[in-house]
Amino acid sequence: MQKLKIAILSYRSAKFGGGQGIYVADISSALSQIGHKVDVISGPPYPDLSNKVNLIKLPGLNLFKTFSFNYRLKQLFKKNSKSFIDYYEFLSVLLGGFPEPKTFGYRANEYLNNNNNYDIIIDNQSLSYGMIEIQSRLPFIEIIHHPITIDYKYELQTSKKIKYRISRHRWYSFLNMQKKVAPKIRTIITPSKNSKKEIIKEFKCKENRIHVINNGLDTNQFRPIITNERDKFRLITTASADVPLKGLDFILQAIHTLKKEYPKIFLVVIGPLKRNGHTSRLIKKLNLNDNVVFKTNLTRKEIRKLYSKSSIAIVSSLYEGFGYPVIEAMSCGVPLIASNVSSIPELASKYATLVEPGSAEAISNSVKDIISNYDKYNEVALIGREYIIDNFNWIKISNEYENIIYKTIENFRNANI
Repeated sequence: MQKLKIAILSYRSAKFGGGQGIYVADISSALSQIGHKVDVISGPPYPDLSNKVNLIKLPGLNLFKTFSFNYRLKQLFKKNSKSFIDYYEFLSVLLGGFPEPKTFGYRANEYLNNNNNYDIIIDNQSLSYGMIEIQSRLPFIEIIHHPITIDYKYELQTSKKIKYRISRHRWYSFLNMQKKVAPKIRTIITPSKNSKKEIIKEFKCKENRIHVINNGLDTNQFRPIITNERDKFRLITTASADVPLKGLDFILQAIHTLKKEYPKIFLVVIGPLKRNGHTSRLIKKLNLNDNVVFKTNLTRKEIRKLYSKSSIAIVSSLYEGFGYPVIEAMSCGVPLIASNVSSIPELASKYATLVEPGSAEAISNSVKDIISNYDKYNEVALIGREYIIDNFNWIKISNEYENIIYKTIENFRNANI
């Protein structure tokens, strides 16, 4: 088949924070490895890409590097040839909004208007107005990991304070745009059946336009380190502190309970701790300062080492469109406790201990059971790794992407004959 020139758009692609940068790096590498020429067109922060993939920087103002007003003002004034979009971005952030998906869409549309030599464009969940114009000129696929409307709903449930709810409403104001754009997209890829169901419900998209292709994992990077001896009382989780959707509170409450029986119990959290935030206060309240540590900005090699030293992994999310931590832990052969919710059962199959979401008691009881019967659960975990290798390898997944890409190009050509 013809090898293609592919542009992957990403409004922000942080190397370590969240899954977007990881996804962009992985999918661009996978498509390049099967022979396609791939450019990633990204706003800041920029991804860490394979040397076969070309990075095209499409800078916005990068106003979320810090929350300093002086920094943000300098970012605006130091940019040459400022446009209306730059001023809009600055004012929107100043008023508590998150304009990056929208402003990136306009910049990407302008760039591709002047650089239209691509066979297909793949956008990573900006769902911005600019994508509608790009779709009218070029074969186009939108990636929707899950509707962000769900994040918004969970955040509103955490507090009834008027000030907080107004701030959340302002931050998530970009959802009005995404709800208008999503139903107009002709080809959508999402990583789980559960996400497909939620996209239809939340964004009113047509079912026949949505294709489910799992995200992949490099199972050579995420594999057990046999020489490492696991610490019996060391647990590991991945969670952004103070993000309610990740359910970290329930793990901390479980650790508080387990500490009475297992004084050496210890939790490693891959993710940042917000200073003086909700999670920090909860750790202090539960007297867990010596039982919890947060690790940030880790390479995959460093994450693998942490998994290999831990005896149990926990994913306590209240919702996951696609839970990378689920397949990462399983690929490293670590016994896994995970919430029985959204896409998680779909990913873990029968190779994890699934518990009621939002239940600290269920987590603590499962930890006790695994510690008491570790050989049994370790054997299940090793079989689970083989399951991940068979179902989430990038060779299988990149071929599935390729089939949708060729079909999208063919449909575009037929529509324009």
